[in-house]
Amino acid sequence: MKMQLDPELAMLDAMVLPDFSDVAELRGWYAAMTAGAPPPATSPGLDWHDRKIPGSEGAPEVSVRIYRPKAPAIQPAMVYFHAGSVVMGDLDTEHAACLHYAEQAGCTVISVDYRLAPEHAFPAPVDDCYAALCWVADHAAELGVDPARLAVAGSSSGGTLAAAVALMARDRRGPGLVFQMMIYPALDDRLDSISMLASTTGHALTQARVGWMWKHYLGGNGVATSPYAAPARADSLAGLPRAFVEVGALDPLRDECIAYGARLLAADVPTDLQVIAGAPHAFEAVASAGVTVRAFAQRVAVMRAVLGSGPA
Repeated sequence: MKMQLDPELAMLDAMVLPDFSDVAELRGWYAAMTAGAPPPATSPGLDWHDRKIPGSEGAPEVSVRIYRPKAPAIQPAMVYFHAGSVVMGDLDTEHAACLHYAEQAGCTVISVDYRLAPEHAFPAPVDDCYAALCWVADHAAELGVDPARLAVAGSSSGGTLAAAVALMARDRRGPGLVFQMMIYPALDDRLDSISMLASTTGHALTQARVGWMWKHYLGGNGVATSPYAAPARADSLAGLPRAFVEVGALDPLRDECIAYGARLLAADVPTDLQVIAGAPHAFEAVASAGVTVRAFAQRVAVMRAVLGSGPA
């Protein structure tokens, strides 16, 4: 029996994604989708502000948005990377999600406006993300956060970057991470999983669209030569922090996410692997759907358990 779309997500079945080969068209589509959006929301329980921080050596400054619950206690910190196929998006892209995580999990969230491909191809975006993590660790006292409770997280291409930053931190003996949260991340540039090969046509996320993301990000033929580009190519996942991997059952990325979660478990990394029935890629665009509400509640519950935090 073919898996069915959750009825509350029916509107996503009619969404037509543009041609990912044309970055200008893709960004124009994104601008049209977000046109007329209200100003970034606020919350009485926390403060947020934007600032610039140093990038990696020789790179420009990086813009970040810092969300901090108003409770005076030292808090855990989560460095967050937004979605957008590494070619679009900014600090507003997942503003609502970052507000939610900060308020409900009682942690400081630092959202990163990394450089975008193809103008800034690999390794520029992940270098910006790693630089942000290092800055947070180095400025823990200023930020009022606990350097022993640091996490990275992101959705879609942001999840790709979160997985890569976790590998970088391990390999470079960088900031100690206790948690990595990857929401429907693209992890494998080879595009050869069963779920990916079954998604060759249609107006939603397809193998071709994911392939173009990799080409824009990696340049050339879109083949990764580093696990910091495509984390599934890492020889070993041992020694990584506790992980949370979530993907929709109808997402072309499903099987590579499951495979990565299985490899984490085989490497003795404590891992929560969630496959959301009836959900396609980016299902949380329907914020009111029960499946979305439950997914956010599960993410927050795991964050609170791992980070030792709670609502502000």
